[in-house]
Amino acid sequence: MEYLLAQVGIAVFAMSGVLSATRQRLDIFSIVVVGLLTAVGGGTLRDVILDVPVFWLVDLTAFWVALGASFLTFIGIRFILRLPPRMLSYLDAMGVALFSIQAIDQALALGYPAAVAVVMGLVTSIAGGIVRDVVTNRPTLLLSREFYATPILLGGILYVLLIQLVPSPVIRLIAMGAIFVMRAIAIRWRLCLPLQLTLKIDQLDLTELNGEKR
Repeated sequence: MEYLLAQVGIAVFAMSGVLSATRQRLDIFSIVVVGLLTAVGGGTLRDVILDVPVFWLVDLTAFWVALGASFLTFIGIRFILRLPPRMLSYLDAMGVALFSIQAIDQALALGYPAAVAVVMGLVTSIAGGIVRDVVTNRPTLLLSREFYATPILLGGILYVLLIQLVPSPVIRLIAMGAIFVMRAIAIRWRLCLPLQLTLKIDQLDLTELNGEKR
């Protein structure tokens, strides 16, 4: 079941890459490449950092799923655009929740400390989206106030704490559910972090700071 959900998550990530690329009026080959980068980028970076075989080179299923989803999205773009706007966002949240916990499990199994495992979960979940946004020249969610990376981080921390206290397979479901619920709530009500937890310094502030230093 988890393997199937992972393939669904890869397909959704590929679709989000294609949907982003269509705004740039790219040809079909460029768009499919963007879909592939989005779908496998996070997991590839994770495996490179952890110095293990890259997952989609070991099992080509992920590659073919990403390729097929990208191609089908290109062909059926008009139908996909008729779907409820938030549907893909919710599916993306499911993929993010699953991939983050899988990455944490992988890092812990390799003997890395919990802090490194949580970071790997975060990297796996958001790296593909960052590549997508950079390649298609759009603002990345990570650099916005949207409640995006925070649920992944909080869910990862919750997971590594709970498995030390109550080691049980159910803990994985609880952690994935927590990430999905937090992300889904943020999508539904467009939640952002409070202004007190954000930082923006305009040019006037920078000038004043430079003046004080002098």
